[in-house]
Parts: sequence; C-alpha cells; structure tokens
Amino acid sequence: MTGAVGVIFDFDGIIVDSEELQYRSYAAVLADLGAEVSRQEYEREWISAGLGPEYAVRQYGLDIEPDELRKIKEPVYRRMLQAEARLMPGAARGVERLSAEMPIALATNSMAGDVDLVLDPFDLRKHFAAVVTREDYAGRKPSPDAFLVAAQRLGLAPTRCVVIEDATKGVVAAERAGCPCIAIPHDFTRSNDFSRATTMVDSLDDVTASLVRKLVEENRLGGGSS
Repeated sequence: MTGAVGVIFDFDGIIVDSEELQYRSYAAVLADLGAEVSRQEYEREWISAGLGPEYAVRQYGLDIEPDELRKIKEPVYRRMLQAEARLMPGAARGVERLSAEMPIALATNSMAGDVDLVLDPFDLRKHFAAVVTREDYAGRKPSPDAFLVAAQRLGLAPTRCVVIEDATKGVVAAERAGCPCIAIPHDFTRSNDFSRATTMVDSLDDVTASLVRKLVEENRLGGGSS
C-alpha cells in the first residue's frame, strides 16, 4: 500500500454536537413565522435530505425564499453555538490522532463564522491542513463540491481521501466525489440511510490511521483511480 492518504471531516455532528442547536434555532425562527417543525421533520428534511429550508417554504406556505430563511436563522443559531457549543465524543482525540499520521481537512455546509466559534475556542484549527466552508464551493451537500474542494486543497485525489460523515446527504456527497466514507450516526441521524457508506463505526475513537489506509486501498482495488 503506497501513496499519501487524507481524511476529510464533516463538521456538524462529527466535530461539534450542534444538531440540537440547529433544530432549536430553526424551530424558533419558524415559530415566529407561524409554523411548527417537529424533530422528525428536521431529521428527515434538514439532516438527511439537506434541503430543509426548501421543504419548510413549500410545506408551510412561507412567503420567503429558502435562502432568506437560512439567513434569518443564522444569527439565532450563532448565538446558541457561541454559548453552548461542545465537541462530539472523541472529536478532539480523533482530530489530533489522525492529523499526526496524515493531512486532514474539514468540509462543511456551515458558514465560516460558525466554524470559527468551534475550531478556535477548542484549539482544533492547528490540526487541519484545509478548512472548507459554505463560502468556498457552489453546490451544498449532497453535491460533492465541498469534498472535491477539500481534496484539492490537500493536494490529493478524492479517491485518496476518506470522508467522515454523520448523515445521508454527506454520505451521498462523498460517494459522488469518489471518496470512501465512514459513517458515524448519532441521535439525530440513526434513522438515516447509510447503505452507501463504505463502513460504519460508533465514534471517532474507532477511526484509526490503519482503517483509513485500508479503505483507500480497498477503494483503489475496487476500481477507484489513484
């Protein structure tokens, strides 16, 4: 097994325990607009499908555009994140452990300001060779754009990068990018479809450098270009 390999981390639900905050912020904004979103709807339409605002505008007949809903929600969520952010189990150890063995990147649908509120207070930024936020690419997940940009910034082919994701939309994006994918479900995503993930583990403590190299090699032997 030869050649450099890398890891691309998702952010929400992998690095930061933020999905409850995301849900609460959208629920608060939608309540002000006269709509009530259930946790089940949020899990299905926001986390799994990745098009929650589009769904909300259509489902509740809102007189705004989906991107406007995202903009209204953003400062509400950012205040919550600043006050309540905490890391996912094993995140700090996983980032430090893997970055000592190979280049790692972050690729997220979140905005740079949100990412800053986690990477800097928890002193994680120094471990990442690249940080790709929503401002850096065209199509949000499940489009592969975020992972393609991250791989490019690591100087690696996508097939040499293992993505770590927590939701269907991210798994699909990884597959479309040609990256092997490790899925780590949590309370908000256990009902997601992870059939397209390369493998599934319980936490970042289970993601080792040897597992990453093994998945890249199996991907190569299975037909992925290197």
